[in-house]
Amino acid sequence: MASGDRESIPGTSGDSDTPPVTVQASGNTGFQLSRTRSRGAVLILFFINMLNYMDRYIIAGILNEVQKYFKINDGLAGLLQTVLTCSYMVLAPFFGYLGDRYNRKILMGVGVIIWSSAVLAGSFVNESGFWLLILCLTVVGIGQAIYSTIAPTIIADLYTDAKRTWALSFFYIAIPVGSGLGYILGSAMFKLTCDWHWALRVTPCLSFVAVLLLTFLVPDLPRGAAENHTDSLLSRTSWLQDLKYLVTNWSFMLSSFGAAAVTFTTGVLGLWGPIYLYRAQTRPSLGKSNVSSADSIIFGSITCVAGILAIVMGALISRKLRKKNPHADPLICAAGLLLSTPFLFSVIVVASESIVAAYICVFFGDMFLAMNFSIVSDILLYVVIPSRRSMAEAVQITISHILGDAFSPYIVGAISTALQESQLDLIDKEFKSLQHALLICPFVTVIGAGLFLWTANHLEEDQDNALKYIQESANVITTD
Repeated sequence: MASGDRESIPGTSGDSDTPPVTVQASGNTGFQLSRTRSRGAVLILFFINMLNYMDRYIIAGILNEVQKYFKINDGLAGLLQTVLTCSYMVLAPFFGYLGDRYNRKILMGVGVIIWSSAVLAGSFVNESGFWLLILCLTVVGIGQAIYSTIAPTIIADLYTDAKRTWALSFFYIAIPVGSGLGYILGSAMFKLTCDWHWALRVTPCLSFVAVLLLTFLVPDLPRGAAENHTDSLLSRTSWLQDLKYLVTNWSFMLSSFGAAAVTFTTGVLGLWGPIYLYRAQTRPSLGKSNVSSADSIIFGSITCVAGILAIVMGALISRKLRKKNPHADPLICAAGLLLSTPFLFSVIVVASESIVAAYICVFFGDMFLAMNFSIVSDILLYVVIPSRRSMAEAVQITISHILGDAFSPYIVGAISTALQESQLDLIDKEFKSLQHALLICPFVTVIGAGLFLWTANHLEEDQDNALKYIQESANVITTD
């Protein structure tokens, strides 16, 4: 087989209709994975990812009640999201390194057990246990770091090309669906029980089912199986060698920095969006002390619907434009961020005048932001070689969160608290201070768009380098 013959190699750009995955393992012992089992594996990974994001955003759906319970200001409330994300991003590279070398099913199962146990433990803290809840959320981040760095690489070993794009799109629909259901579950359970603790006791039960499904129904394929690049060719490189490879991959690094702009904004809106809309309707100047408790439910529903539409729309546009323009994916991401900017600004401005208009702007702002989720991951998978994809997922998680939602909810909360303390005589100080703090988001999305435009300049070269490596690996298998 000629090294430049792309059409004859399964999993390259010439193979647009991927057959059931045939794995050629070490020792030339192959087996075939049925189409039904491949789809079932993606469905299970989607389910677990949905639980992942439900657990991240349940507290955001009941943040007002949690603040009252612990008597904490906006700055401390921002820590509830920040500590989870910090542990998540700091440990992701370690688990990514393990994910490229050890049994991925076992690692993911351990991760699910760790985070669900920590969520359950957090549901038993009392009024003096705020810092214990912070500790539990830190442990939640550890468990989620294990799962999130590894799960997309399983999908990469099941499909290639267009089918991989669709499988990843389905997997990442779990982000808006899980986030939205987290808001809804938190608000609904508080309304039902009048105790926010019960909102944290539902998903751990579902996680037990998820571990069983993962253990018995999800395969652990050789890395690079769908592209005919198997574990027999995996060079046992060091952590530093893997990191050096990734930081010199321009498309990977720039798209990761662009993803940071997305996570910065979604992290802020995820925690502060519902409570901002609540404060807009309960400002002292309006003479209202309470409104309907449905804000989190409405916000969650909008997040679900907008996210599903966005990810499907992003996959469709990517599939169509990629045939005409090899730089289409980062250009779509840039367009999504630029289109979201005026809607994000409008949410902040119009919430005090019309809550309906604010919800409409939330819908379109969320929709254009969410177009990026699956496309960014798809870019990673086709510019990074198979044996370093878990590490790449981990590094991207670290970059996108350390510059994104690891600190953005706390930063906005701290700015809001500082503004409140400097404007003690302002009637609507809680609303106005948070409104001004949120204005940082539209500026960040514009910066992110610029980074994705820069990514487009390097994409084709990095994709060709990864493809060349995979082709050479396939040639070795053919020769053997």
